[in-house]
Amino acid sequence: MVITDIDDKIINRGLEENVSPSVIASLYEDEFKRDMLSLKVIPPAVYMRVTENVHHIVAFIDGIIKNGHAYATKEGDVYFDVRSIGDRYGKFMGAVDPQGEEGVGNKRDSRDFSLWKRAKPQEPYWESPWGRGRPGWHIECSTIASSVFGSQLDIHSGGIDLAFPHHENEVAQSEAYHQCHQWANYFLHSGHLHLKGSTEKMSKSLKNFITIKDFLKSYSANEFRMFCLLSKYRSAIDYSDNSMLVARTSLQSVYTFMHDAQAYMKGQLMCSPVQEAVLWERLAETKSSVMKALADDFETHRAINAVMNLVFHGNRQLQPVSKCEGTARSPAVFGAMVSYIREILDVFGIDLLHSEEAEAVAGRVSVEAVVEQLTTFRSEVRAFALARQDGPSNKPGLYPERIPLLKACDAIRKDLAPLGVLIKDRGASSTWELTQGKQSSDQDDSSS
Repeated sequence: MVITDIDDKIINRGLEENVSPSVIASLYEDEFKRDMLSLKVIPPAVYMRVTENVHHIVAFIDGIIKNGHAYATKEGDVYFDVRSIGDRYGKFMGAVDPQGEEGVGNKRDSRDFSLWKRAKPQEPYWESPWGRGRPGWHIECSTIASSVFGSQLDIHSGGIDLAFPHHENEVAQSEAYHQCHQWANYFLHSGHLHLKGSTEKMSKSLKNFITIKDFLKSYSANEFRMFCLLSKYRSAIDYSDNSMLVARTSLQSVYTFMHDAQAYMKGQLMCSPVQEAVLWERLAETKSSVMKALADDFETHRAINAVMNLVFHGNRQLQPVSKCEGTARSPAVFGAMVSYIREILDVFGIDLLHSEEAEAVAGRVSVEAVVEQLTTFRSEVRAFALARQDGPSNKPGLYPERIPLLKACDAIRKDLAPLGVLIKDRGASSTWELTQGKQSSDQDDSSS
């Protein structure tokens, strides 16, 4: 997914009018920050800009040279000497020929990569011991990471396309500078986002992308997060309306369960006797499954599936009934389930308390509760009106004075239909459903 949504015309115009590159870069930076906030991504503790750390980069390169792992050319370039670290080069690309091939141009070995590049006409440049120039691509990350975290990282992440050459070269130059044998303990390489049916990753150059602004017109940040969680982070993900619908449906199931469970705990939802022991067992199994999944290379899709299975079994126990007098209730187990689901989804960055989806579900469920109460009241009135009496000829009949009650029941049923509430009378009982404004011709007029 392309992060920024800045029109290329703005960039081209800036270049034509000789606008500072830092001004153009700041446009992208500000747009990126806004997009991350809209996706509810927690901001980093610190933002580091290469242009503000070139002096640190120069010192870092100088340290690598002094450690015997880089060399400067007379033209003003500096290259990392891959041969100097022997067979340790190839952590991500596999075994390579330690001898390499003869270098081209001013390189000693074809595998050597740039740490500092001499300035070209019309390019930004900085002063250095090797002349005017700019940092190489890989050295920027090693220097800035080291300035914040020191000589070792625990977890380093990035797209799978960065494994080689970017991360390969980062490791080589960082270990050469710090004189260590393992700079980063773990690398997490994430898969790419694809449009359904496309083999290419989303890219602005290929015009096969959707901007975050456009995405959020149709879906929420929570839905996008659930969409990502339902796939393994190392795998390529196919983006489509169907895959987003799966994420949306999963979230709606969670929201509905949370709302119903809380209604049950408050005594607002009457259910058949709950199999409490079964739910406690399911909860324990879910906690174990989630931990095993996350410990196995962050298998979030397995963890989410375990949570959804718990929601399924919880929903099965929350089937409402009209009356459930004298039945023992089990609010504790539902409280524990709600607390755990909220806690684990919060770890994944899904806020169940403050979201548009939760409010929408709460509103829908509230409407359903009102309709349920109204239908129950109407059914009681209707049953009273339909009660028979023995007439003079000993034939049962309706009480004449109760006929207006039947007509009132019919009237409210017909008035609610255009509003999306369809009540169907089935003999002495009634059922209802929300049709979202659709009128149905399948209305049963048996009440009259």
